[in-house]
Amino acid sequence: MERDFAGRVALVTGASGGIGRATAQMFAARGAKVAVVDVKDAEGAETVDLIRRAGGEAFYMRVDVSDEAAVRAMVEKTVATYGGLNHAVNNAGILGQFMPLHMIETSKFDQIIAVNLRGVFLGMKYQIAHMLEHGGGTIVNVSSAAGLHAQPNLAAYSASKHGVLGLTRTAGVEYAAKGIRINSVHPGGVITPMTTAIFASMSEEARKAAQEVPDQHPLGRSAQPEEQAAVICFLSSDAASNVVAAAFSVDGGLTQV
Repeated sequence: MERDFAGRVALVTGASGGIGRATAQMFAARGAKVAVVDVKDAEGAETVDLIRRAGGEAFYMRVDVSDEAAVRAMVEKTVATYGGLNHAVNNAGILGQFMPLHMIETSKFDQIIAVNLRGVFLGMKYQIAHMLEHGGGTIVNVSSAAGLHAQPNLAAYSASKHGVLGLTRTAGVEYAAKGIRINSVHPGGVITPMTTAIFASMSEEARKAAQEVPDQHPLGRSAQPEEQAAVICFLSSDAASNVVAAAFSVDGGLTQV
């Protein structure tokens, strides 16, 4: 397993930090050349630097995943740079604010759907088109525990992540016989720069409610990004060759209680 992605190319969106960065680093450590995608240029460049300093190969692209032309160019540049695309991870996402549904601004709802759901659709659209012509591949979409059960005060986020699950299951069935394995992971609480920043911006009441979430995990804690990356890389590997259209809960048991 140490170099099981040697000679392969991986593309990871939302790779400037958190789960995306950990996943990009893990792919590179196991031999893949990695396209690092985000809209945070300094942090994305830092991910590339970390990979290169560890002996891996990577480059950074600034891409708004809700922009179809940019996503198409993302796949084209990855293929032009490294000669192909074997593994894609659609991880880019935004959380939004903790508030009841009737208080959510329509523009904020639209933004969350555009990034979290449209972004995954567009990613798969162009990743699949390439893989169909070049012998298949794998795609892992990062959803959420909020894509499996109700998440009060996160209606837009939960809706977008439920949508990711539907896209994944449908596409997974559509393309399995064509050599493309598509699955999703569903993290619970994860300690990432995004969640840390969101907590810092909350009201005291909202922060108190959010901080209770880790205690709801039967495991008793939030996850580290590397724990999510390990499952994503497993699903992308040959070891998961019979796993198709699956929704993997990586949530410390949160959705089981």
